[in-house]
Amino acid sequence: MGSWKVALALAIISLLLAFALAAAQEPVRSFDQLDTRLKPGDTVWVTDAQGREIKGKITSLAAEVLALKADGSRTFSAADVRLVEERRGDSLLNGGLIGFGIGGVGFGLTCLATIDDQDRGWCALVTVVYGGIGAAAGVAVDALIPGKKIVVYRAPAPGGARTSRLSVSPLVTPRTKGVALSFAF
Repeated sequence: MGSWKVALALAIISLLLAFALAAAQEPVRSFDQLDTRLKPGDTVWVTDAQGREIKGKITSLAAEVLALKADGSRTFSAADVRLVEERRGDSLLNGGLIGFGIGGVGFGLTCLATIDDQDRGWCALVTVVYGGIGAAAGVAVDALIPGKKIVVYRAPAPGGARTSRLSVSPLVTPRTKGVALSFAF
């Protein structure tokens, strides 16, 4: 594989990792910080102290009180809230880029591999046309996928106990097969 191909592959991987890292955001640590991430009119899912999840729009937000419009008015004090989540929409850019990559780059490389040297100018046109079609399809598919729920606030554990998480995922590369473990506390 040529050095420019390796550089291009590394650039694409770096860009995708940058998007993933930018999307990760920790929940606020105290209830009075909710106003830094939420505002009246936002739709949220609140899990109360009894474990019930209530979906509603924020009508007011104060240091110790969260008011929602959900089948009437609901008011939650900081002590009554276990979890606050919101659904963030996904950017359509990644769907467009993936679609362009599949359509444009895929057909463009196929064109370059199968056509004579004299007719290579057509490959640029093929790349642009099929890239546009792929980008449109990618944006359309991405628009149909709802964003995922993101934890905005998680109440501290009772008695100040710390929580921990264990994550297990498969690890498969051409030379390695195994399991990746991650422990957060």
